[in-house]
Amino acid sequence: MSDAPSSRLPDLIALAQEDSSEKRRALLRELTGHFFGVSERTDAEQALYGDVIGQLTADMETAVRAELAERFANAPDAPHGLIRRLANDDAAVATAVLAHSPVLTDDDLLGVVRSHGQDHLRAVSARRSVPEAVSDIIVERGDDETLGALLRNDGARLSRAASETAVERAKANPALHEATVERANLPPDLLNEMYFLVEARLRTRILEQNASMDPALLEAALAAGRARVATDDGALPADYAECLAYVEELDAAGQLTPQMLARFLRSGANGRTSFLIALSELAEIDFHTARQIVERRELDALAVVCKAADLDRALFLTYAVVLLNDDGDAMAKAHSYARMYAELTRDAALRTLRFWRMLRGAQAA
Repeated sequence: MSDAPSSRLPDLIALAQEDSSEKRRALLRELTGHFFGVSERTDAEQALYGDVIGQLTADMETAVRAELAERFANAPDAPHGLIRRLANDDAAVATAVLAHSPVLTDDDLLGVVRSHGQDHLRAVSARRSVPEAVSDIIVERGDDETLGALLRNDGARLSRAASETAVERAKANPALHEATVERANLPPDLLNEMYFLVEARLRTRILEQNASMDPALLEAALAAGRARVATDDGALPADYAECLAYVEELDAAGQLTPQMLARFLRSGANGRTSFLIALSELAEIDFHTARQIVERRELDALAVVCKAADLDRALFLTYAVVLLNDDGDAMAKAHSYARMYAELTRDAALRTLRFWRMLRGAQAA
């Protein structure tokens, strides 16, 4: 520490006993400036700065404490005791320190997220790096706004269990869809669980991520997903057994063609179950996924299935038009999806289907 600041420090500490709020505030600013004006401090001096500044701020109004927190938030050599105290202050004071201070330890952050409210949790969620243990507590205690802030921070590390919890919550809240799908390190099997719930723009992002996925990561993701996927997605229709026997008979005779699927669709309700069984066989996905695609008119998902099966665009367009037959704008919509079909790569479709097939694999296990 240089001689001039060092000689002034005892005087400043003595002035800390002043009762006047105005003088204490002026002293606080001078002592803070004194701290940042020296380049070297002993451990004892460092601790002394923290103690005295902490004492000075204890009875001061929130605005003064918030100003102090802003000043020290990014300081790598800020007194640890002072920073920890500010981090546990009111949210207006704590936010800057929680979001930025490099002095806070993992234990400090864990103490904050376990005991404070949503404003504190959101501030921690904004840190450049959030340890996994801290993120897990935030997922457990945070509301949806806080969870969204955490998911949008790719510097926040989440455990597998916390990621699963986050995805389950996101499924029920469209406001979390984009943050979940755009999260860079979300496990791919969990990402693909979001496919049928999100809007078309986000479905496209999922397909893009599937297409660019490293093969080793894909296999690891599929293995993780198989342990999670539900084995029962609803009751089968009453005519399932009859239709299954008919479809298997056609398959054995070599007559289960894409054109036959179009005939099933055109038969209306009478052919719907047969179409679904045939589609699930053609794409090697489970019956319930196929039913969801058709009953909800998920034409982009149908495009994935047809592209993976290597069907030409004309057949996909036929299926789309039949499914939209009671829509006054059926042709325009079908042609719009046909353009999407042309842009979709077969590799991306096949990778996406592998996640959907986990349902079937889990049922067979």
